Amino acid sequence: MLTGAQLRAARGLLNISVADLAERTGLAVGTIRRAEATNGPVRMTTDNLTRVMKALQTGGVILVEACDGLGPGVRQNSPEPLPVQHRRRDRR
Repeated sequence: MLTGAQLRAARGLLNISVADLAERTGLAVGTIRRAEATNGPVRMTTDNLTRVMKALQTGGVILVEACDGLGPGVRQNSPEPLPVQHRRRDRR
């Protein structure tokens, strides 16, 4: 299970924008924003959830399940800091 809070935290850990995650997953920006709009479990199709989780895990994020009275979270899969990925700036 993935929560909106985990999704926001994972994006922060990877330093990627909603638009970047949407591009990596092939999903619409609105789909990502709706998923992040809650702290609880995200509401999206199984296919979309799989795409998001795969993109985050490929980026170096581990999704931590809630256990022993502690809530769910995220962490990086390496003791080395993840490389900074500069956010894309949309020009209008």
